[in-house]
Amino acid sequence: MSFAVTILGGLGIFLLGMKLLSDNLRTAAGDALRLMLSRFTQGRFSSVATGTVFTALVQSSSATTLASIGFVSAGLLTFAQAVGVIFGANLGTTATSWLVATLGFNVSISSFAYPMVGLGALASLLLKGRRAHIGAAVAGFGLIFVGIDVLQVGMGDLADQIDLSSVGADGMRGRLLLVLIGFVMTVLMQSSSAAIAATLTALFAGAIDLPQAATLVIGQAVGTTVTAALGAIGATLAARRTAVAHIAFNIITSGLALLILPLFLYLHGLWMDSGGQLSDAVAIAIFHTTFKIVGVAVLLPFLTPFTKLVYRVLPGEDFQYSAGLDSKVAAIPAVGVEAARRALAQMYTALVGQLHRTMDPSEPQPLSIEAVDAVAVGLARCRDFLDQVQTDPQQADDHARHLAILHALDHLERMTRRVQTAPALMETVRKDPALERFRDGLRNSLSLAAEIDEDTEISPSLEKISKTLYEERKRRRHNLLRKAASGNPAPHELDRLLRALQWCDRLALHLWRAGHYLEGGLFDPQDEPPVDGE
Repeated sequence: MSFAVTILGGLGIFLLGMKLLSDNLRTAAGDALRLMLSRFTQGRFSSVATGTVFTALVQSSSATTLASIGFVSAGLLTFAQAVGVIFGANLGTTATSWLVATLGFNVSISSFAYPMVGLGALASLLLKGRRAHIGAAVAGFGLIFVGIDVLQVGMGDLADQIDLSSVGADGMRGRLLLVLIGFVMTVLMQSSSAAIAATLTALFAGAIDLPQAATLVIGQAVGTTVTAALGAIGATLAARRTAVAHIAFNIITSGLALLILPLFLYLHGLWMDSGGQLSDAVAIAIFHTTFKIVGVAVLLPFLTPFTKLVYRVLPGEDFQYSAGLDSKVAAIPAVGVEAARRALAQMYTALVGQLHRTMDPSEPQPLSIEAVDAVAVGLARCRDFLDQVQTDPQQADDHARHLAILHALDHLERMTRRVQTAPALMETVRKDPALERFRDGLRNSLSLAAEIDEDTEISPSLEKISKTLYEERKRRRHNLLRKAASGNPAPHELDRLLRALQWCDRLALHLWRAGHYLEGGLFDPQDEPPVDGE
């Protein structure tokens, strides 16, 4: 049974290489992932193309799918666009079969893979930041081929000792059994790429024939649905819908693959009989790509009905302020930070809207305590989510955005506490004639803040109002204390006015700083004023 140990070792090396390649390319890409998905997914065809290209580059459909979940939850992508990306991600997984079929069996490992492992590992140890991640990705790429080389040895021994001819792919019973075996392979390995690599290696070693390999690949495509289903357990509604779309695509596509398998084998036989040259491994790569393309071609014209069907299968709405804050999205830092920014922007807008309506001079409305409490709950969930997001300080841009969002969260939490705990002060600010200038300044801040998003440049105006109110508070505080020495205002009235002045000043400050970060501003310790009195 030494061949089993060799196969297990080869799979382990292959999976380690895939993980190194995927994780480090994803980290090195950083904010490029966010920009790519947000800019190039406007149409259904561009969504599919984006999902295909990115998945082929990072060798991980999971990374693409998780990014899609985060953006559709945060409102950056529509669900239909995200489904298009998922279709493309499934098509992009065929890059692995092409990689193994064209390079894995035709390149000298000693002259190609081993130097990549060595140089990549050295680069990851000696360099810093993005270069170190690229070095680790290169080492991972080399390990993929080392794993394939070890797998070839194990599969060669398997072919000598085990006869799989009894599990034929001629009849429907045999095909279904092979589909089941392929399904189990993916479930056990938790990677369709590893399962396909093992299948192609077994085919190359002669342990299985072409029809068996093609049928196993169909089962491996179905096996990816288990990973998606497990990942959806306890996830947000958007994540569960995305998982359902992924599962439905693969089941439908695999059904179509079973239907076209006899035609593929017939055409392959004709080609070989006519003198055509085609390795079995490349033939499997062609088949794998063909049935994925067929699946996309069949489902893409019905994208709108398909998404409506998913909504019917999983109706309902997530909690409005944390729909995109899925723990699995936090695994991709750039996407996690963007999801948090969008969630915070929603809460900022909701809180500003409540204050603006309450401070309206013509038709003031009572403050909705329930709405403010909902924002407080959303902020707590956002903080829990950000606890799971980690950015590398060497990745300067990503780390700076992460730090800015943490500051935005802090200012929003402080602003929410001020609104929750000081309704009487709000009434004082709204009605007291002595606070007219503060009231007008705060109303102006709220009017501006209501328009904030990542494409605006409103924070400079909010900064001007905040600093004006701060200077006015210092002047007014001195005057009030001087007058209080002669008994007017009385001490209790003095306390009420001073606290109202501070309430306006601090609220304007938090409106400015939170708005600055939510517009895309970065943290600068010299610009961040002290939040005294809190």
